[in-house]
Amino acid sequence: MIKVGIIGVGTVGTSVAQILKDNADVISARAGVDIVVKSGVVKDLNKDRGLDIKLTDNVDDILNDEEIDIVVELMGGVEEPFEIVKKALKNGKAVVTANKALLAYHRYELQDIAQDIAFEYEASVAGGIPIINALRDGLSANHIESIKGIMNGTSNYMLTEMVQNGVNYDDVLKRAQELGYAEADPTFDVGGYDAAHKLLILASIAYGIDAKPEDILIEGIENVSKEDVEFANEFGYAIKLLGIAKKDANMVELRVHASMISKDEMIAKIDGVMNGISVVGDKVGETLYYGPGAGGDATASAVVANIIDIARSGKSKPMLGFDKPMERGLILNPALDIESKYYLRINVSDKKGVLAKVTKMFEDNDISVETMLQRPSSKESANLLISTHCAFERDIQNLIDSLEKLEFVNFRPVMIRIV
Repeated sequence: MIKVGIIGVGTVGTSVAQILKDNADVISARAGVDIVVKSGVVKDLNKDRGLDIKLTDNVDDILNDEEIDIVVELMGGVEEPFEIVKKALKNGKAVVTANKALLAYHRYELQDIAQDIAFEYEASVAGGIPIINALRDGLSANHIESIKGIMNGTSNYMLTEMVQNGVNYDDVLKRAQELGYAEADPTFDVGGYDAAHKLLILASIAYGIDAKPEDILIEGIENVSKEDVEFANEFGYAIKLLGIAKKDANMVELRVHASMISKDEMIAKIDGVMNGISVVGDKVGETLYYGPGAGGDATASAVVANIIDIARSGKSKPMLGFDKPMERGLILNPALDIESKYYLRINVSDKKGVLAKVTKMFEDNDISVETMLQRPSSKESANLLISTHCAFERDIQNLIDSLEKLEFVNFRPVMIRIV
């Protein structure tokens, strides 16, 4: 019998315990052994969770329990769970976590500590989608050329409503909060940080590269407007918050931002709160992984799958697929060296000569214009909606800084990358 301790019996933790109970017969058949939850750690012992397991508010009751074989960490945060997981591993206990923030900062340290002790984390990226095992096992014969993913359901729901139903940003954010998709402070989701944590985990498996959130380009969807949506629709684009990893020679590009992508791409068709991740391998070509990226049962399904894997083997696979970061000599491409097509929305005073001065600024920054539209914004102002040919990030940022200083530009131009 395998005994499990759950640290953090919230929505996902409760679902994990319930799945292990409800599906005990099929889980036992697949694992080759019975798996039971012995105890769980909660902050509030007075709250009824509808479970018939022992609950405690002391994490050491699980970490020091010699009968517990697998510790499931579902508490969230970074430094506190890091200390807890380290202690669990040092006590010889296998660990399963859904904590993407923990792994975004400490994945290589935990790999060094874990060594041959099982450490699994499928639920940390895209909830119920088995993308970790797909990258680490199913695609292990391939050099991964790129990963492109919708990894945050809240942002995807909001952008879907904006594009398909014309809802403005403030209204759709309020609706997302009412539906429970967005927190009272939605910054982690709409600002791109949640997706960035997940991208860093996938990039470690694909490329063996050690980067922290502070090392990569992270932007959100806060500046997307109806004007941007109308431009995207007119030119056959969908707007998605994408996590992107690409390899070119020995350089790896990692970035998270709102993106305009062709509506013909498979990933552009993933709407609502669903997640989707496209992976291109040098031998297999493009594969697409689609499913629920959050929710108690979906995330718990991935957690339980990891528990079953550990019960079967009792030993960890290589946690990140690489023993050491950057062992193949890959380095992180600086954000300002990124090359892309770009869309800009520039709000200007509606005066003679403005358009000529703006286009001259593009020329001065070595940026070629592909399309340009002018749309009225008010009686005295207009929006210039411009897409470019491929340009470097540094040149676009210099252009935006220069445009913002012009007296006829009313506020800092908004930019969305075209992928």
